[in-house]
Amino acid sequence: MSGFTDVVVTGLGATSPLGGDVRSTWAAALAGKSGARPFDPEWVERYGLPLTFAASIAVPSTDVLSVPEVKRMDPSAQHAIVAARQAWADAGSPEVNPERLAAVVSSGIGGIQTTLNAWDALQGGNARRLLPMTVPMMMPNSPAAYVSLDLHARAGAHAVVSACASGSEAIGYAVEMIRLGRADIVVAGGTEACIHPMPIAAFAASRTLSLRNDDPAGASRPYDVDRDGFVLGEGAGVVVLESAEHAAARGARVYARIAGVGMSADGYHITSPEPSGDGQIRAMREALRDSGVAARDIVHLNAHATSTVVGDLIEARSVRAVLGDEADHVALSATKSMTGHLLGGAGALETIFTVLAIQDRVAPPTINVANPDPELVLDLVRDTPRELPAGDIAAINNSFGFGGHNVALVVTSV
Repeated sequence: MSGFTDVVVTGLGATSPLGGDVRSTWAAALAGKSGARPFDPEWVERYGLPLTFAASIAVPSTDVLSVPEVKRMDPSAQHAIVAARQAWADAGSPEVNPERLAAVVSSGIGGIQTTLNAWDALQGGNARRLLPMTVPMMMPNSPAAYVSLDLHARAGAHAVVSACASGSEAIGYAVEMIRLGRADIVVAGGTEACIHPMPIAAFAASRTLSLRNDDPAGASRPYDVDRDGFVLGEGAGVVVLESAEHAAARGARVYARIAGVGMSADGYHITSPEPSGDGQIRAMREALRDSGVAARDIVHLNAHATSTVVGDLIEARSVRAVLGDEADHVALSATKSMTGHLLGGAGALETIFTVLAIQDRVAPPTINVANPDPELVLDLVRDTPRELPAGDIAAINNSFGFGGHNVALVVTSV
């Protein structure tokens, strides 16, 4: 092991395109359901959008939160609060000194809906129409701030921003806070709420979104030869992390251990991954070194796998480079085929999936892969879940983001 304090997961919370909480989301994922659905048709007509669907949240946060809370929070913060409250309750609402409690909650884009709505209001020529809470609603640190306020966390409130790796990096940062003695408990994760005409049009312009308007549920197809891009998603995933000593002292139920964290940067291109996968390889190797876990102990990997033509195979080759022949025995899941891509929330939700896979001994399926790419060099779990072995096992969760951000987390059983 790394020699640092063990960090364990004691609480899980989520709101996603598959469900309004962790259990409904996990059940839908194991059942191979898709969260992609048509969005407001008026958007298409008014703005000339080239696509008509996204993976919108299953249970609107406005149905869960109070009216005053909704009015003062951007949807990105709303989703984070919903997930954080679930995770905190799931952890048993532990009694902890506020100065030993922290929040690390990230978003890849932040309060984009608030920003765009404020600009629309300003176009009428009356600055007084802007809401007094516009600035705190649009801040990218708003979700972290609101979670820290909600829980009275005073050890720190952080929002690391690394595009689609933000949620996983937040969890990695939280692990380091506990290891360094800055906190006993950290509530960590990621959130995103950018299903809005402008982000949709912008991502479409970058040619990263699937345009399968005739088949939203089948649009996200990682590793399929006919993949044509990802499905934009929204939601949040939050975990409660504790030092193992603190969790044991209060008799907490423990799901799994976040045993290793690896991070790197490509230094190559603002949107394209480095072709050799060098940065991804370094992140995974560092996570394994940090955890003390050998390649032969990895039984499952939740891939970043967004369903882009180039990115999927770069990751697959990188995993093979790290695990070698042991990769033949690793159950590979690409859960964005069901959830869509939650951007800054993706890594956090997929960490939750990885934790549950380890605890429940089952790898979730990858759907929509009718014709696997012949260059895929890994064992993909297709259509139905796969049982994982008994005993001490470990898994990797990968998250990569625009700008060349690479994060790998190693999760182990307890």
